[in-house]
Amino acid sequence: MEFRKAEERDINKIMNIIKQAQAYFKEKGIDQWQNNYPNPEVIREDIKRGYGYVLLKEGEIVGTVAVSFDGEKTYDTIYEGSWISNFDYGVIHRLAIDNKSKGQGLASEIIKEIEKMCLSRKIHSIRIDTHEDNKPMQRLIEKNGFKYCGIIYLNDKSKRLAFEKLI
Repeated sequence: MEFRKAEERDINKIMNIIKQAQAYFKEKGIDQWQNNYPNPEVIREDIKRGYGYVLLKEGEIVGTVAVSFDGEKTYDTIYEGSWISNFDYGVIHRLAIDNKSKGQGLASEIIKEIEKMCLSRKIHSIRIDTHEDNKPMQRLIEKNGFKYCGIIYLNDKSKRLAFEKLI
């Protein structure tokens, strides 16, 4: 397997994976990643900023994620809890796995790669948030050692459950 920075030529495949996730959320009645988000412009901006990454298996893109080390404004205020640390942190956004590759532990592989990236930058905290109805993501992040910290609100006032992991 290979984990690498996403490139402009990867956008269509990344968007196919995103569209699968959007369809799953819609089918399950989860109001996450709806209303044309994320869209190709968001993915293009991730790539431009150096946030976009892909996981390849046998040369095929099977997963996508955005990783930022620039902080997250919506994390400045947390409700009904608190962050574990005040350290610099990495942020995981837009993590998705191709439907054909689900159930193989690939999302956990991506998280392990992000942990390596953080440690190489001497960053010992990773934060992530998810919709309160997105139980599969909650299970994934808890299985990977993240602890529930409280509630954050996105810029559009959408509520998200916030998690942090120290590494």
